[in-house]
Amino acid sequence: MASVTPEKVEKHLEENTIITPVVGLAFFAIASGFLMSLIPLSLPYFGLEPTLTPWLASVFYFGLLLGATGTQGIIKKCGHRRAFILFLGIVASTVILMLVLPHQITWLLARFIAGMAVAGVFVVVESWLLMANCAKQRAKRLGLYMAALYGGSAVGQLAISALGTNGLLPFVSVLALLCAAILVPVFIRKGQPSSHDQQAISRKEVRHISRPAIIGCIVSGLLLGPIYGLMPSYLTLVSPYAQHTGLLMACIIVGGMAIQPIASAMSTRMSKSLLMALFCLLGCGAVLGVLEATNLTMMAASLLVLGASSFALYPIAITLACDGLPVAKMVSATEMMLLCYSVGSVLGPLLATTFTEADNRLIVYLGVCLITTCLYMLFKSAETLHSGHKPIAG
Repeated sequence: MASVTPEKVEKHLEENTIITPVVGLAFFAIASGFLMSLIPLSLPYFGLEPTLTPWLASVFYFGLLLGATGTQGIIKKCGHRRAFILFLGIVASTVILMLVLPHQITWLLARFIAGMAVAGVFVVVESWLLMANCAKQRAKRLGLYMAALYGGSAVGQLAISALGTNGLLPFVSVLALLCAAILVPVFIRKGQPSSHDQQAISRKEVRHISRPAIIGCIVSGLLLGPIYGLMPSYLTLVSPYAQHTGLLMACIIVGGMAIQPIASAMSTRMSKSLLMALFCLLGCGAVLGVLEATNLTMMAASLLVLGASSFALYPIAITLACDGLPVAKMVSATEMMLLCYSVGSVLGPLLATTFTEADNRLIVYLGVCLITTCLYMLFKSAETLHSGHKPIAG
């Protein structure tokens, strides 16, 4: 086997373009955002019980958790582009399966498989974008990735009112979007990074990965799992703004989109653990704003800031985890970070619903997560500065 020289690595990095993963991800995000809301709302049309909803969500995230552990081998064997096509094709196949066999067991199996495939999509795209020459470029690329992901999810929510939830048309529309996502890597064959020399992270190397990076990914899941799964119910059943639930949820996602270029720019100029602490502190202020909101404007502004602070943690944490790692370890690192996020997203809704009996337990739970993470990140940032390490490393 030919040796991998620094010149070859540099050449691969220069040829690594972001058009394919970002455009493909945008179509996938629209389809996925639409499908996540469509599935529970379409259950009556297919003769399925609404009580199936939480099980469908749980089995999807369990699939996401398992899928985050087995993606590296597929990417190494197939390459990023073909792996991207494979995982998108599997997601599309699960939608077809749900239409052909509308039974609760079939739907549960389909969502479990879809969860594993979606994990593959995330690892492919994240590792593809993180294979860049410098930390600044990686941060910029990951910020673009998060903006495409959340922007597509927001657009997907709008399809509910435009296409409805009954009949085959909504699901056919999801399939069309997934096919569009597949066509991007099919026709744009250039620009993928080299994957044959990918290496797994050893147990010894795992011990040296930044603890704030790991905690940041877990906390991101602990926050975003309940925000996605429980916030709509909170806004509808608990808050006095039930008629504006769609608008307020959009504010959260828009906040997450808008903060990405700011977070990516700041992450190269200061300690990443300190930056996560500042975003958590900002989120604590947003939580107080939600609890004390006296009008729709104040509620919308508070949720906008809450979305910005919550959605900023994952891209900062994953770039921190990749600081100092060779390109050959990027796939393994992104796989591990997605696993940490998945653990948080599985536990988050459960913890949020059992945290307290108060009506505002979801918001109180988010506040506790944010303030404890803020204190931890401040402590780690001060520890790093005291030990004399460069602050940019987190």
